[in-house]
Amino acid sequence: MFNIKEVHHHHNQEPSYCPLFRGMTQQEHDDFLDRNVREVLTYKKGEVVVRQGDHIHSVLLLVQGSVRTEMITLEGNVLDLEILEAVIPLAPSFIFGANNNYPFDVIAVESAVFLKISKEAWLDEMVSNKQLLSNFLTMNADLTLFLTNKLQMISLKSLRKKLATFFLEKTTAMDNTFTLKRSRTQLAEHFGVQRQSLARSLKEMEEEGIIQLKGRVVSILDRNRLMYE
Repeated sequence: MFNIKEVHHHHNQEPSYCPLFRGMTQQEHDDFLDRNVREVLTYKKGEVVVRQGDHIHSVLLLVQGSVRTEMITLEGNVLDLEILEAVIPLAPSFIFGANNNYPFDVIAVESAVFLKISKEAWLDEMVSNKQLLSNFLTMNADLTLFLTNKLQMISLKSLRKKLATFFLEKTTAMDNTFTLKRSRTQLAEHFGVQRQSLARSLKEMEEEGIIQLKGRVVSILDRNRLMYE
């Protein structure tokens, strides 16, 4: 049997290092793994651990190394989500979903070790251990908040790109000023965003010296920056 103590102690990691085992003693943590771990999976740097769309058959607990998560968008673009460092389960929010497939590719950034635990055993453990259940719910809530913030950031970035395209279409290098035909509210509706989001993006672009706004008159100050938004 794989000795989880060696992994943790080699890296000076107490159970509290993993948000899943917060508030549990080293003994409780070791006993949990001794009871449930049936397989140890090792991946080399650059290897694909799981593919986006793969079915989640088991809980994969990353106990050593780090991985990166990438999502392929409908347009075929690769979206970097984050780097996950041990110790943490993969896609905790999706493990018990009705459509429980991995929402992203997982690739080893360095040599990575996973412990494989069945979903049934995981569920049984949470039912009998309030601390573990509470930790799992907290982890999922934190992840949801992270994804919400990421989505907001992406949508604002995408809005800036739309605004940049719009401004470039309305002006030329020789004639860098034009008058908006729409009010701010109408412009927000045109781009399919909230008025506050539009105001925030315009303000950022002004503060960065890319554009200047005077009422409905837009002046392009840095055309190059617009082209690379």
